[in-house]
Amino acid sequence: MIPELDVRENASSVTIEAELPGVEERDISVTFSNGVLTIRGEKKQAREETTTENVHVSERSFGSFERSLHLPESVDESKVEASFENGVLKVTAAKKPEAVKAQRKIEIKKTT
Repeated sequence: MIPELDVRENASSVTIEAELPGVEERDISVTFSNGVLTIRGEKKQAREETTTENVHVSERSFGSFERSLHLPESVDESKVEASFENGVLKVTAAKKPEAVKAQRKIEIKKTT
């Protein structure tokens, strides 16, 4: 299982959302080190196989997973927060104040 991600950025933060259906919050680990965000976890099998069942199709995936991605240098490593609701992990990484101030809109001039 490899979590699917959405990554969005605005002027003040970077937001990562990972779909983790069937995973319990206690089975997820989020770390951020040297500019790399890592999401680790395990989707455990809910049922036990018995010898009286004949399994015809088994497409659901179980097991450990890990996904890492580099975040921009503008992210403040001390201001990374995570929440988990309805099978979606949301990680919000605030940008450093100097990175937010450094942005400015550039006017586009018409050429003649």
